[in-house]
Amino acid sequence: MYSESDLQDAVAAGALTPASAQALRDHVARLRASSVDEEHFRLLTGFNDIFVAIASVILLVAVAGLGNEIHLGITTPHQPSFVSGLFVAGTAWGLAEYFTRRLRMALPSILLLLAFVGGIAFAAALLIGPMIPDAQNDGAGLVASLAGLSAAIAAWFHWRRFMVPITVAAGAAGAAAIVGGLAMWLIPFSHTLPFILLLVAGLAIFTLAMRWDMSDPGRTSRRSDVAFWLHLTAAPMIAHSLFQLLGITHGLVDAGQAFLVILLYLAFGLVALAIDRRALLVSSLAYVLYALYSLFQKVGAVELSAALTALVIGGTLLLLSAFWHRARAAIVNGLPPALASRLPYLNRAAA
Repeated sequence: MYSESDLQDAVAAGALTPASAQALRDHVARLRASSVDEEHFRLLTGFNDIFVAIASVILLVAVAGLGNEIHLGITTPHQPSFVSGLFVAGTAWGLAEYFTRRLRMALPSILLLLAFVGGIAFAAALLIGPMIPDAQNDGAGLVASLAGLSAAIAAWFHWRRFMVPITVAAGAAGAAAIVGGLAMWLIPFSHTLPFILLLVAGLAIFTLAMRWDMSDPGRTSRRSDVAFWLHLTAAPMIAHSLFQLLGITHGLVDAGQAFLVILLYLAFGLVALAIDRRALLVSSLAYVLYALYSLFQKVGAVELSAALTALVIGGTLLLLSAFWHRARAAIVNGLPPALASRLPYLNRAAA
């Protein structure tokens, strides 16, 4: 399988002319026309991806353990050391120079990006924590904000060098941590503020994901992969914050709450069909399962509540998957043409 970056490299090296590369793109687009409204993203280029990913994790754990023994007088031997984060980040960057930049291996690239950004954020938090008064309580928000800033900067540098699609989502999550941490530091002791901030951040990242998606409605370039990871980041933030604000997890829900959860899940389904992204449905699945389980419990089907819940949700999702293209065509064709034209292209057979 050849990626868009492979084609660009071939053009830059003179192996292909720009016209030949575009002709290949057009040919592949025509072959995929019958299944264009699908979520394609590359996770594996071969079994070697899994092999390298496992070896990378083992090596990163090893260097983290070694770094944790170096304290430089900043932390005590009984505390985690910021050096471990720096060791992990440095090792991940070095490995990415070969496995990401040269071999373009998908799964190892994702793991190495997360290790690099996470290592930088971890090191920053441990370095900044001792400088912030009451960092374990009132100052925790400020520490999280500064760690998020470090993560966002690290993601930007990594993107400039390697352009791994998940990097934009990592940077967006870091930016959300900056704002959320500052707000929680300035307005402490609020039980609802974290979820409100999480919802706002999720909606902002969702909007960013749609910008990437709408720039590539044919889903033929790296922009679609970037949008996929942004949607995967935004969806749990939106779903978790909404259902927490509704109090869904505070004991068994009543009939009114269960009905509200189902309505919200249906709304998520309509959005998922329109944009052809299933992340919202998956992220909120646990809550709708819990709501239906509680509802069956309340109507007296105690012993069968789990089985009935699984039967209803599992059957519904399978039917939705089987008729996804037709359902999506009905939704998109009902939207204003100006909006529908910017959404991912419809399956021609279903349209």
